[in-house]
Amino acid sequence: MEMARTKAGLNLLKTTGLGRLYEGDCLDVMRSVESGSVDLIFADPPFNLGKTYASGIDDAMDGARYLDWCESWLSECVRLLRDGGSLFLWNLPKWNLAMGGYLMRHLTFRHSIAVDFKCGMPVRGRLYPAHYSLLYFVKGPRPAIFHPDRLPLQCCRHCGGEVHDYGGKKSVMNPSGVSLSDVWTDISPVRHAKFKNREANALPLKLLDRVLSMGTDPGSVVLDPFGGSGTTYVAAELTGRRWIGMDLHAADAARRLSDMAVDRKLMSNLTNEKNTLFTDRDARKREKAGMIWPTEKALPNPN
Repeated sequence: MEMARTKAGLNLLKTTGLGRLYEGDCLDVMRSVESGSVDLIFADPPFNLGKTYASGIDDAMDGARYLDWCESWLSECVRLLRDGGSLFLWNLPKWNLAMGGYLMRHLTFRHSIAVDFKCGMPVRGRLYPAHYSLLYFVKGPRPAIFHPDRLPLQCCRHCGGEVHDYGGKKSVMNPSGVSLSDVWTDISPVRHAKFKNREANALPLKLLDRVLSMGTDPGSVVLDPFGGSGTTYVAAELTGRRWIGMDLHAADAARRLSDMAVDRKLMSNLTNEKNTLFTDRDARKREKAGMIWPTEKALPNPN
């Protein structure tokens, strides 16, 4: 299967063995991509909060105008997805409520995922906003690919004992970990300078790894119309997915793709901490304390 093709005349900023990064308006790039050729789209548009972007876009539109603009590129997303393809839409709950209503007329709703993401001060007169909305839709009645990661049990960071009481169900729990729910509390904002790739906020690699693992296989085609710091493209590169990327200001993403040493190490750590009942760190603490789960195999002594 060939990767989705785009027409000539666009500003192709960077290519890799797996993907292409364009600098330009997402609508121009998306309109050049063949219909029904993309397996998964992850969209993280500007939130219309009045922020200043290097591209100089208007991030303080009238609400109706903002939603009209969103529907223009969402219609392209619908066109580009192949049957069974997945769309993940990341935004504030306020905007995703409206955009979800639009998508319900064109795609099949799967999940509304709440991602615990405390990164601001409480707002007077309102509840403290502590989560982002991640909507998950598919084209057609069911996803062509769906294999969500499993998570390790939550354990005490001091003794390794499990935080929750699983009673008599311990022996029947899946040894690959706990089923993923639609509330994600283990995704942390990117705050450490070591992992920042631009001044604006960057999405955590863990978030995109989880999304791509859920809705794609190695070799699948991924598209992100708002590349930002390039997290989607890096996740695709490191997991063997093909990708099409774009941004009005794509220099940050291009720079990051040129040196993925830090991301590669982080991805390795992420891989080792999913689809297992216990992380290696917790398993060793538990073994040292003599706590053995019914389905748990004792690990060899590293000494």
